[in-house]
Amino acid sequence: MRIESTMSSFLARLTLQHPVLTAFFAFVTVALSSHGSAQIAAPSSAEAGTSTDLFVMIGSDFDRPGLLPRSNYNIGIGHTFGFLKKDPIGDELTFGYTYENAGTHGWLHTPFGEHTESAGVMKNFGLPGTKIVTGYTWLQSGITSYTGNAKVQNRLDSGVSIGAIVHFNNNSSTWIQESYSKVVTVPWYTTFSIGYTYSW
Repeated sequence: MRIESTMSSFLARLTLQHPVLTAFFAFVTVALSSHGSAQIAAPSSAEAGTSTDLFVMIGSDFDRPGLLPRSNYNIGIGHTFGFLKKDPIGDELTFGYTYENAGTHGWLHTPFGEHTESAGVMKNFGLPGTKIVTGYTWLQSGITSYTGNAKVQNRLDSGVSIGAIVHFNNNSSTWIQESYSKVVTVPWYTTFSIGYTYSW
């Protein structure tokens, strides 16, 4: 009971501080609830050339200057559009939320946090000789908020990623990626991440 109360309080504070999360979780709820009926009435995602990905990723930033490790957690959703398959920039539009430790010490968490809501476009492509592993590039940009100071500081955050997807079946896969990111007025940093994705 105490754990449930603590989690409910944490989620409530997080949602109030970041209203964009409300829209994100609402979108996820609607997408998941409609999954069952859509699966019966509509053709499969492979036939339609579309799919939806719900991803959760964990990793570590390596901040510059130096190589200071910092925790990085990401959750988001993306949708692949069939008519964008031949687009050189990307065929999947994404929306995600990222938490990063913005403190001067420690890896997991400090009172200083970096919260980012970003939109992106991902390009999926096959690799020669295998269907189990595919590759992707990912361009993202959004607003990041630094918390823990007297005032919340909002900055533009942009990044580019390259990665590989290991497919277990039609629904489950693991993403492995390396990212380069730059926040206005803040030194650049890279992030290595690994995560699980459920697709439908």
